[in-house]
Amino acid sequence: MDDASNNNNNKRARTSVDKALVDVWLRELGQLSTRNFALRRRASEDLVLRLGIYAKLDKHRGCVNTVSFNTDGDILISGSDDRRVILWDWKTERVKLSFHSGHNDNVFQAKIMPFTDDRSIVTCAADGQVRHAQILERGGVETKLLGKHQGRAHKLAIEPGSPHVFYTCGEDGLVQHFDLRTGAATELFTCRPIDDRRNYMTVVNLNAIAIDPRNANLFAVAGSDEYTRLYDIRKYKWDGSTDFGQPADYFCPPNLIGDEQVGITGLAFSDQSELLVSYNDEFIYLFTQDMGLGPNPPPSSPVSTRSEASEMGSDHTSAASPSTANTDVRIAPQVYKGHRNCVTVKGVNFFGPKCEYVVSGSDCGRIFIWKKKGGELIRVIEADRHVVNCIEPHPHSTVLASSGIESDIKILTPNAADRATLPTNIEQAMMMTMTMMILMMTTMMMVVAVVAAAVVMLIVMTMKKTTTTTI
Repeated sequence: MDDASNNNNNKRARTSVDKALVDVWLRELGQLSTRNFALRRRASEDLVLRLGIYAKLDKHRGCVNTVSFNTDGDILISGSDDRRVILWDWKTERVKLSFHSGHNDNVFQAKIMPFTDDRSIVTCAADGQVRHAQILERGGVETKLLGKHQGRAHKLAIEPGSPHVFYTCGEDGLVQHFDLRTGAATELFTCRPIDDRRNYMTVVNLNAIAIDPRNANLFAVAGSDEYTRLYDIRKYKWDGSTDFGQPADYFCPPNLIGDEQVGITGLAFSDQSELLVSYNDEFIYLFTQDMGLGPNPPPSSPVSTRSEASEMGSDHTSAASPSTANTDVRIAPQVYKGHRNCVTVKGVNFFGPKCEYVVSGSDCGRIFIWKKKGGELIRVIEADRHVVNCIEPHPHSTVLASSGIESDIKILTPNAADRATLPTNIEQAMMMTMTMMILMMTTMMMVVAVVAAAVVMLIVMTMKKTTTTTI
């Protein structure tokens, strides 16, 4: 590491310690409340730089596709390719309850409904089913089918503070609304592309859905094209008399409008109604409400090259797309770079009591943490040997849960004695990891091809033998 890097790291460490000492002094003088002191400590960069693996929760028998804390933060729920759902006391690393979800394929999302004494759980999965699990008084579990998507159902979103209402989205482009009081599934709309050039795409395959915590009437969906769509549920007529498929707003970085190579894998709202969007094979972008393109976005023009798009995306501000050159210059969203999102459907999240940080997994098996303001990468944490897909922040503490291709869950707490620094060879390490993954996938494909060829040969030989016997 060069002298400049050392100076920057020393300056960051001193600044973090100085702020902590000032906060302690203000609290002792009675000028800083205990609550605000706790919030500032949780947001402290010093704690983020000390994050390390506290525990590995290892009871699943397959990839762990979803991790989520309950409202109080004392229980972690997970779902896996093994089709099971597990409730953990993560502090003691103990399983509180494990049950079969009722799904016929990989569980993609599992969440505990708030204000239900942690007894009501909703799930969605690769089989397209949306299910409800009720934990009974004696510890048994009853599960039932609530609705279904045609194709995989990747995500669900719970209406903030509601023990009854949630939404789901699927690769069929369908967005559904569920109310556990009636058990009814309402099909709100099917998301369709707006660009005539995408005539091969009849629907937008949806990967992500999120609800604005400051305004539960607003929710966003995103998937196999470049746009995040924002909807207002108040515009929906429950008698079905109007078409609800028209979004209230669209969001897309100017440099990606018209890019047919990109799609969106993850969404998250901050407590300030900011919208975080993770693109596959691209970057993560942060939108404020005033960055929307409106309900009728301008027609797209093809992005010339991916390299040019990357250069445009690296600036904090950039000109509008060619088709909007006659309009005012748009403020480009904040960009977060360094991770890789090519192989799987990855989530993205905010971290900190006031969403001061952005967190994401990566194809290289690492967790990346950026400062929300300015986009500075401050942490790269080794988590898995393969891909990290899910990062879930604790609702009240400086704690993260992560999962991915491996069958365990990592719990990260600020337990390290020393502050971490960014590795100097991160790009080289990521390239080596990606190369190993490509080799592994190529080997697996070759094995599958050999097995398939052997099966075909066996069938042919059996048919020949049968024919000879008949003659």
